[in-house]
Amino acid sequence: MPSATHEDLARRLRDAYSNGVVPPLRDGLDPIDANGAYAVQTINTRFWEAQGRRIVGRKAGLTAKAVQTQLGVDQPDFGVLFEDMQVQDGGTLDPAKAIQPKAEAEVAFVLGKDLPDPRTSAEMVAEAVASVHAAIEIVDSRIADWKITFADTVADNGSSAFFVLAKEGKPLPGLDIWSCGMVMEINGEVVSLGAGAAALGHPLNAAAWLAQTLAARGEPLKEGDILLSGALGPMVAIKPGDRVRAVVGGLGEAGFTFGKA
Repeated sequence: MPSATHEDLARRLRDAYSNGVVPPLRDGLDPIDANGAYAVQTINTRFWEAQGRRIVGRKAGLTAKAVQTQLGVDQPDFGVLFEDMQVQDGGTLDPAKAIQPKAEAEVAFVLGKDLPDPRTSAEMVAEAVASVHAAIEIVDSRIADWKITFADTVADNGSSAFFVLAKEGKPLPGLDIWSCGMVMEINGEVVSLGAGAAALGHPLNAAAWLAQTLAARGEPLKEGDILLSGALGPMVAIKPGDRVRAVVGGLGEAGFTFGKA
């Protein structure tokens, strides 16, 4: 029987922000216990909201089939985006705010309409999108050495940390976000390549999965929400002083410096 409760695990993950990484959560979660993991995530989401943090959207993770296979699951996961997680395009992120960060390039959507239907399709998402942005997600893990299972990453808010949206968004009509290429550079060196199809076959598929899942949970996506649709290529570890830039074909670019302002 598990020796740690969901409340115990939630507190342990919160404390890791100040006390450092923790071991995998085996004493309270089976590696594929989705319900338990989301229960832990929800406890911390409610805790942070009570502390005054504001939710501005959601992120989809595990959208690449290879990563799902690696973790022994057949579904993506999601995490919460808080307002204070956004780093301005071209801005800086203080390394003291991260533990073991990695960067990945994504396609992001900003919604112009609510998506309350648990049967939301990719086409319905497309109709609701106000703008599309090149984006970078800075993922991080409170689990030591990134030795995560599905349950670990879900409980840990989808291993989320920060995100960057390109200043200028584009209207979706006329964009090819399926075959669009992605190049991510660190200090001018290419470190990751990919394409829109990496996100569940199409970024709109990932967004539809997110909309369906959250609507079924009674937490539907709303007008103005930011959606990160999943990595377009491999994530790459970053270190203090790094300048990170991601270019997505047709969308433009986003970037930040991992260093003090």
